[in-house]
Amino acid sequence: SVFRHEHFNAAHRLYNPSWSFEQNDAVFGKCNNPHFHGHNYELIVKVTGVPDPETGYVMDMKILSDIIKEKVVERFDHRNLNLDMAEFKNLNPTAENISIVIYQLLRPCIDVKFDIKITLYETPRNFVEFPA
Repeated sequence: SVFRHEHFNAAHRLYNPSWSFEQNDAVFGKCNNPHFHGHNYELIVKVTGVPDPETGYVMDMKILSDIIKEKVVERFDHRNLNLDMAEFKNLNPTAENISIVIYQLLRPCIDVKFDIKITLYETPRNFVEFPA
């Protein structure tokens, strides 16, 4: 497996529009702030496969870096996920859902012979992985 570590900053608000403010506040706490809040996200993309016999690479890391920057960093960095991204128009931008969206953006760009896994740190102590 090879790993690429990237970084982006984004704001979001966690809430369910079909719930009352009080119920959203009880479930999401400070993350339900109607004025949003931000995170310094750390993203790790893991690509697993067999090294190519000619290059010795599982995947060229420059190509992987370029894909992640184009498909994720340029789209997510310094954005309000709720307001700026169509993917979260009807999807609560939890770390879990963000990691799934990132996977869906990257999967078509990386050869199917490789397995990929997304690890997304929302804070230094809170992170998610997709797929599990």
